[in-house]
Amino acid sequence: MKRLHYWIALFVLAAAVSPAVGSEPLYQPVGAPADPKVPVQWNRYYDYAQATALLQEFAAEHDELATLESLGQSYGGREVWLLTISNPQTGPHHRKPAFWIDGGIHGNEIQSTEVTLYTAWYLLERYGRNEFITRLVDERTFYIVPMLSPDARDAHMHEPASTHTPRTGMRPFDADRDGLFDEDPPNDLDGDGHITQMRVRDPNGRYIPHPKYPNVMIRAEPGEPGQYRLLGPEGYDTDGDGRINEDPPGGYDPNRDWPWQWQPEYVQRGAGPYPLWVGPNRNAAEFILDHPNIAAAHSHHNAAGMIVRGPGLKTDRWEPADVAVFDALAERGEKVLPSYRYVKMADDLYEGHGAEADWLYAMRGIFAFTMELFSPENFFRETDAGRFFASEETRAKFDRMLLFGDGFVPWREVDHPQYGRIEVGGMKKNWGRQPPSFMLEEECHRAMAFSLYHADQMPQVQLQRLEARAMGDGLFEVTAAFANPKLMPTRAAVDVARDITPPDIARIEGEDLTIVTGLGSEDQFFLDATEQAHEPERLRIPAIPGMGAVHVRWVVKGSPPWTVSLRSMKGGLVEQEVGLFRCKVQASPM
Repeated sequence: MKRLHYWIALFVLAAAVSPAVGSEPLYQPVGAPADPKVPVQWNRYYDYAQATALLQEFAAEHDELATLESLGQSYGGREVWLLTISNPQTGPHHRKPAFWIDGGIHGNEIQSTEVTLYTAWYLLERYGRNEFITRLVDERTFYIVPMLSPDARDAHMHEPASTHTPRTGMRPFDADRDGLFDEDPPNDLDGDGHITQMRVRDPNGRYIPHPKYPNVMIRAEPGEPGQYRLLGPEGYDTDGDGRINEDPPGGYDPNRDWPWQWQPEYVQRGAGPYPLWVGPNRNAAEFILDHPNIAAAHSHHNAAGMIVRGPGLKTDRWEPADVAVFDALAERGEKVLPSYRYVKMADDLYEGHGAEADWLYAMRGIFAFTMELFSPENFFRETDAGRFFASEETRAKFDRMLLFGDGFVPWREVDHPQYGRIEVGGMKKNWGRQPPSFMLEEECHRAMAFSLYHADQMPQVQLQRLEARAMGDGLFEVTAAFANPKLMPTRAAVDVARDITPPDIARIEGEDLTIVTGLGSEDQFFLDATEQAHEPERLRIPAIPGMGAVHVRWVVKGSPPWTVSLRSMKGGLVEQEVGLFRCKVQASPM
């Protein structure tokens, strides 16, 4: 009888939690759909094959909004995937203001890929359900590259590694300049898949186990005897040159490979032999060059919880007007990403040549942030002395209280070819730089929310005013005001100063039309009007400022109707037919 009651109760419970066929789930949480077309767990990490399968499913299940293509192959033969998200019914993707998102340029910074995947998934799954998301996908384009270094991502996941490796790509590289390539990598001495630390008992050593967290080694106080000498990450002298782990796989830095302020190896370690030497970077750069509609970008990294803008060098100077835009954007970022700090790379972190975000801004006029994901303050919602990473003590405390010892490898004895009997142990590769499972989805969502705000603040040209009136003697005056209600200008100040992309073009066209003169002005009364004598039918406008407008006027001969338009590389297109004395203003898709 008890067994019968058990099965009856189980049946009732199953019926209670299972929705009827064809109905919505019983309860929809705010923030994400409970019944997505593509169900995904966001409390775990995906390797290259799994991430590829997700991208393919995104594109298949949402083929009306998403297309998947390869930018090319990595050194290891893996496709570098690009997912394009936009509504083609509202215009071609390459003629809308576009937002570039990439992740995984450093293979060990693995949550950077999950954030990009989550962003793509959220845009697709919430389209048609959320007004803001729907408008964003209608008006904007998103170019999403989740894995710029797919070889290194898989190497971190499937081969022995530490939380910090491999930062490099996996193309063979002579890191120690001895004529050999990748000949002395770290070695997993205990075979557990983690490259941890080595220690040896030594009465003259200066390290002791932490009194509360014995997996953590700390320096002995002055006057206090030590117990151990630390020998560095697991490994031995593979090539017999007296050094350990000096030439691991790769050895270059894909984020020191970009053309702006690039310098060779003897100046900038990790730069490689020449700019864009790294194949996936070169392919990405070529795509960006071919798509001048890209107005903004987020490049995802880890860790430290920072919203980083350039310049990467203290000697470099950015346009003050652009800095003001960066500042305003980052103010929102600090709100949606609590405990994140807005910093300048050269002044607040370190100097570095050839960074991707610097190239995006200085040579493409793109408002780009480097996102250093996961703040050390996330552990206990308290500051950790402003550290880049949380202290080992903080991580050990969190590990004990919330991970129940899952984050560290206990110290154990092994035989070392050169050192004899030693011990290995310490932090696992999947702990330290990336969120644990239960914190990952929140990190993904908050980082995405900042990306979407930034994307919404890309320029968007609008036709605010359009008038035509007869002047007598067959002459007509046509006046238009083109506005940009977003924070970002249609062209960054650096773009204008360096002529990176063409100026915005205000045009009037018609079958019976002769242009007498064309004027541009920053004010509606044309008190400071400037005449353009050459090609007045195509008035060249340097930029429409954020939250601002420009005004144009033509004196023409002919018979209406005529079409007035403004095309901006990064701000989109508006056009309208104009007749005499009245016109209906509306934006049209590109």
